[in-house]
This record gives sequence, structure tokens and C-alpha cells, in this order.
Amino acid sequence: MDLAHWVSSILAFVRAGYPTGMPATGYVPLAALSHRRATNDEINTIASELITQRLREISAADVGVAITRITNEMPSQDDIARVQRRLDGIGCARR
Repeated sequence: MDLAHWVSSILAFVRAGYPTGMPATGYVPLAALSHRRATNDEINTIASELITQRLREISAADVGVAITRITNEMPSQDDIARVQRRLDGIGCARR
């Protein structure tokens, strides 16, 4: 394998994992490899869904399941905390 092919393969790998919504030029390799963070719109959607479906107090597990359902990815602790802060701001009870 020559050097040009090897470099092209590495670039294709990095670009395949590059987050959507990022500029197409000026690639930052760390951004391509970083974990996805839920958007503010997704956080609002998750909080709204949890409030409308609520039959009891909302737990961190409930928040994590809702995040997974919306983003199709495992929730990070930061995203769970963001949803919980949103719920607290609305005045919603949680466990």
C-alpha cells in the first residue's frame, strides 16, 4: 500500500465519523472522533415527551431511555443532567 492510498484511507475513516452540521471544510479531527451531544431542540423534545407521558416521578433512567429513543445513541451523563435541569426549570418532580 503506497502512502497516498494509506492517507486517503485514514481521511475517509475520519470523515465518515464527522458529525453532521459541522462545516465541510476545516476538519478538526477531534470533532470527528468526539461523542455526539444532544441538541437543545432534542433536549426540549425529550423533556416535553417525559412530561406528557408522566404517570409518576421522572427518574434518571426514564430520562436516559427517552434520550436513547430520540437520538438512537447511549445517553451521556451530561445529556441526562441537561434534561433534568430542563425538567426542574419547568417545575416537574423527579426522583
